[in-house]
Amino acid sequence: MSEPVASALPYSFEVLMRYRLIEIIALWEGRLTTNHLCQSFQIKRQQASKDINKYNQDIAPGNLVLDRKLKGYRPSATFKPVFTRGIAEEYLLALASNRDISHNFSTLDLGFHQTEMLHSPMRHVDPQILRALVQAARTGEKIDMGYVSMTSPDEESRIITPHSLVCTPLRWHVRAYCEKNRDYRDFVLSRFRSINDTGGPSANLKDQDRRWNTEVSIVLRPDPRLTDYQRAIVEHDYGMVDGAHTVRTRSALVPYVIQQLNLDLSKLEIKPEAQQIVVDNLEEVKKHAF
Repeated sequence: MSEPVASALPYSFEVLMRYRLIEIIALWEGRLTTNHLCQSFQIKRQQASKDINKYNQDIAPGNLVLDRKLKGYRPSATFKPVFTRGIAEEYLLALASNRDISHNFSTLDLGFHQTEMLHSPMRHVDPQILRALVQAARTGEKIDMGYVSMTSPDEESRIITPHSLVCTPLRWHVRAYCEKNRDYRDFVLSRFRSINDTGGPSANLKDQDRRWNTEVSIVLRPDPRLTDYQRAIVEHDYGMVDGAHTVRTRSALVPYVIQQLNLDLSKLEIKPEAQQIVVDNLEEVKKHAF
């Protein structure tokens, strides 16, 4: 696929980012409104409408179709990206950067170039599958997907109701209600293989996902086996107040947070210098670490 031609066009960085978002939202979510631009860039609705019209009339004529039923714009059958490449990673990184702007620092010219960022290899995600999952989540519908796992040698049909994408340091997951397990589960995004069918509206939406809607506080403290001097270093590293730092997350995300902190709730490292931090409310957190 050829590179987008946007780099050759005379647009300021902010305007370029707005046009990129127009393409990303329209292509992957299937519904673009002025609210997307207003909320993302803190601009007025009049400016957002002007941006969308400029994009659709002068820059990429016919890429967007005004859909009265959707109360927004959808991509046309002949949609062709101008400012993006139309690949799944662009949408996933846009979601991640919405939570953490550091994902986008490598694209900015900040004047200091002695910086290296380490990125984990992106797992391959089929664009059609990502688009189907995102749109099913937006409309609250069931979808029948082909899925493979490490415990099953064959592709298996899973009827799920997706509601959220989750970015962990190593891979992306989709949080969804699973008809087979009759519970909410996490599915590795890159392990979906096919779209079998759509199943209509679902009653098992995000507001019914108890673990997703339960907040958990993970209280971190320096490993008590460290010396006073070492504990003071760790407290400074983590910005601890009164010797503790609290990480607030969802119950469903506790396993990923623990993994990201490089902790094992079942044992201590032999050397406290390797462990450095411990979970102070260990028994409470263990209830959610499954």
